[in-house]
Amino acid sequence: MKKGWSLLRLTAITRARRSTVVRRTRSLNAPSPVPQFGPCGRIMKNSAMVITIQDPASQRLTWYKPPLTVLVIKKLRDVSVLQPFVQLVQWLIQEKRMVVFVEQSVMEDTLLMNNSEFGLIKEKLMTFRDGKDDLTDKIDFIICLGGDGTLLYASLLFQQSVPPVMAFHLGSLGFLTPFQFDNFEEQVTNVLEGHAALTLRSRLRCIIVRKNEETSHKPPTNLLVLNEVVVDRGPSPYLSNIDLFLDGKHITSVQGDGLIVSTPTGSTAYAVAAGASMIHPSVPAIMVTPICPHSLSFRPIVVPAGVELKICVSPDSRNTSWVSFDGRNRQELFHGDRSC
Repeated sequence: MKKGWSLLRLTAITRARRSTVVRRTRSLNAPSPVPQFGPCGRIMKNSAMVITIQDPASQRLTWYKPPLTVLVIKKLRDVSVLQPFVQLVQWLIQEKRMVVFVEQSVMEDTLLMNNSEFGLIKEKLMTFRDGKDDLTDKIDFIICLGGDGTLLYASLLFQQSVPPVMAFHLGSLGFLTPFQFDNFEEQVTNVLEGHAALTLRSRLRCIIVRKNEETSHKPPTNLLVLNEVVVDRGPSPYLSNIDLFLDGKHITSVQGDGLIVSTPTGSTAYAVAAGASMIHPSVPAIMVTPICPHSLSFRPIVVPAGVELKICVSPDSRNTSWVSFDGRNRQELFHGDRSC
């Protein structure tokens, strides 16, 4: 599998060098259509082994019916976002005749309550409460105003299918927010009419299995995260001692401040600050990065996206560990617990 991938990549590079005109490849397939290794070696034909990586330029948004509902998420406690938020919501309601959803906390914002323009459209907004109202199959389109945190929050709200997300850069960080707000009318109209490219981003399914709950009927913590899962030492002054398993096989024991398991999207967040490399979002991979490891041998590693990683506190660890999912739902991991 890995060798077939390498041969495909090398062939593509050789052709590009010999040709006078270099054309952008639309898709890559692995293993290659004829997986051959020397005169005798072959890979057994199995459709499950074929991974197709689409070129981002070939992924286009298509609406099979006109979108009617839009969820607007804005950065909290930021005065600079208030006026763009009012302009956008007012335009969506009056010009596009769309049903706009906002979080209930937005309606309780004292700064917005004193805004005369917001007062004219306040009664036309639909609201929801995080953790209480289910938005599944109610939202056609999401617009985020702020930094990368607003997009992470949108991912948290939709733990199944996620509507298309359009993120405007109005925050401090903008790896995931490529749109500028200056001409939002034109940009949003293009998206609503289906004239937009899509960047597909993978998420990690994370399950916490408690030692004392394995035989109980209580469902375990089960979340989809867009950026990363972080296992750290929490408030303890001692180093974390964490065992890492890959598809049931023990890979290593991490001794340090913790461990980051990130998606390609999350590789530009905590992982890159801890010394990892950035991965393009179209690459099917998982990044495993130690946090301040007390070792010279363990460095960030990349594993295939289809593997199962199991993380647990080592039996000889002096303390417990803590786990968080995209910076939320922080929980303590005890001896015998595991995060998959």
